[in-house]
Amino acid sequence: MPEFRDVTDEITKTARDAAYVVVGLGVLGFQRAQVRRQELQKRLFEPRSPIQGHLGDVRGGVTKRVKDVDEAVEQVIGRIEATLVPIEDRLPVPARDLVKQAHAQAREVRQQLRKLILQAA
Repeated sequence: MPEFRDVTDEITKTARDAAYVVVGLGVLGFQRAQVRRQELQKRLFEPRSPIQGHLGDVRGGVTKRVKDVDEAVEQVIGRIEATLVPIEDRLPVPARDLVKQAHAQAREVRQQLRKLILQAA
């Protein structure tokens, strides 16, 4: 039986050594992954600075264009409403009230849309 005990001790020692090797390799692999993650983060964030600058310029230009278009649309709407006033004045009172309510609701919707568009730009 001493031979059997020697064999089981040897198997136990080998299994323990294998477990230590696996744990060691796991720790090394985890450390390597952490280093690669940090390198990748550094690489991703460094080139972003010039890109963010360019994107900021583009956003500024887009915002300016959106505001210009918004002002032009508001002017056109103002002119259309001004030309419709004489026609509205000829309407009966109930119809005139409905038209005024429609104008108020349209104005409110335009303001909400303008707000959303300017926030997005």
